[in-house]
Amino acid sequence: MRIIGIDPGYAIVGYGIIEYSAGKYFPLDYGAITTDAEMPFPMRLQYIYNELVSVIIRDDPDCMAIEKLYFQNNQKTAISVAEARGVILLAAQMNNISITEYTPLQVKVAVTGYGQAKKTQVMEMTRRLLKLDSIPRPDDTADALAMAICHAQCLGTKLKNILNSHNTIRTDGYFSGGTKI
Repeated sequence: MRIIGIDPGYAIVGYGIIEYSAGKYFPLDYGAITTDAEMPFPMRLQYIYNELVSVIIRDDPDCMAIEKLYFQNNQKTAISVAEARGVILLAAQMNNISITEYTPLQVKVAVTGYGQAKKTQVMEMTRRLLKLDSIPRPDDTADALAMAICHAQCLGTKLKNILNSHNTIRTDGYFSGGTKI
């Protein structure tokens, strides 16, 4: 299975394509789509869409794993990221790619086995699982590869069933049903 992982944004969109076969991961392509801050926002969205479609056509993924949007402090930034995420989802949909969303906590659990893992731990485990010489840069690229690994880990596994059967994962590392991650 060929999976594209996406770390959405409007300044930087990280992407990573992996092949997952017989329990092994093979990195195929990864990088970042970057937009210039001086560019009008609608043009940034168009650029993200066009560049991502080019990646999709070139690498022909079977499915997409993308970070589920959540609001933290800056709502203005969150709205802009949501708009960029919309064109990313549109690019996948227009190219008949199935889409699955994962929270950062789900990615941490799938990649490291620990819901409270630090970002650096997730990035290092991503590097190890993909047998890369170094952690891909920018961070958004490593995050996108981790997203793809998460999806591969969850495909048809008990973990997928657990993650999908619980609507909420609390910030303390427990599912809403009380199961510890």
